[in-house]
Amino acid sequence: METVAHFRNYFGVLAAMLLFGCQEKPKPTLALHENPNPEKEVKIGNRELSPAFKAYWYNGEAEVSSYTLEQARYGELRQGHAVLIFVTEPFLKKEQVKADRAKPGDVNVLKLNYTKKFHTGLYPYSIMTSTFMPTKQQGHALKVSSSMQEWCGHVYTQMNNRDQFEIRSHSYFEGEADKSYDLEKTWLEDELWTLIRIAPEELPVGEIQIVPAMEAARLKHFELKAYTAQLSLTESTRGTYTYTIQCPELNRNLSIQFEKAAPHKILGWQEQFRSGFGNKAKVLTTKATLKKTLLTPYWTKNKNADGQLRQELLLD
Repeated sequence: METVAHFRNYFGVLAAMLLFGCQEKPKPTLALHENPNPEKEVKIGNRELSPAFKAYWYNGEAEVSSYTLEQARYGELRQGHAVLIFVTEPFLKKEQVKADRAKPGDVNVLKLNYTKKFHTGLYPYSIMTSTFMPTKQQGHALKVSSSMQEWCGHVYTQMNNRDQFEIRSHSYFEGEADKSYDLEKTWLEDELWTLIRIAPEELPVGEIQIVPAMEAARLKHFELKAYTAQLSLTESTRGTYTYTIQCPELNRNLSIQFEKAAPHKILGWQEQFRSGFGNKAKVLTTKATLKKTLLTPYWTKNKNADGQLRQELLLD
């Protein structure tokens, strides 16, 4: 009887091992910031655009916002102004330029022209970055370009989103000159500004790989490639969000404040990094604060009399 009981117990244990051994072991829940493949965080597909979104962005006007600017450069803070121009337009995906006339097959994008103007002593700086982000199609920006002009010369960088990110850059600096290379697709800091306006719920958070802003790479002369960064989105009690990007490798932090309610107007931003040369370099904070917003078809406002709109934007 003991032998029979022994075999019964043995086969019972063996059956249990076979039963549970064939079942897939439960996988631990993976938090977003632990995702080993940040590219998977980019949603692919079509997003639903609300009637309110269409009413605001497809009304034949652009949103033009002016900002007071304190720009860190050469170890000092410089006074100036920034302007963000958001506007929807048809875009040719193959040629990657604005379509002269909208037609079937075009991609509708929200374009951001982000401009800065400030002086460093005697001579002026002028910076502009253009980002072309699809409104309905989820995914990365189709194109980003950035230029910087000052009295020493000018530089230009362009990214085209094709099989990979195709980077083309030109500079008057020795060691930078003319470059052409590809990057694996990952998040772009420049595209996040437009994603805030389109679908802030899609903003990535956690530890991910991100390509910093083209402007920052030019001002600090670091390589334009993906770096590890920590991204977070926090809500205040005043109906606003703060989106923060921390990049320890570059000793650089960026925070963008925007309204929680649509159309998620950008209220300002702060950027911290070391500015200056050698031992005299110190951490300074670039700040931009919203002054005024106008909805206007600015491309038609080109007469002398239209100059009063600059006064409305507090630019003069």
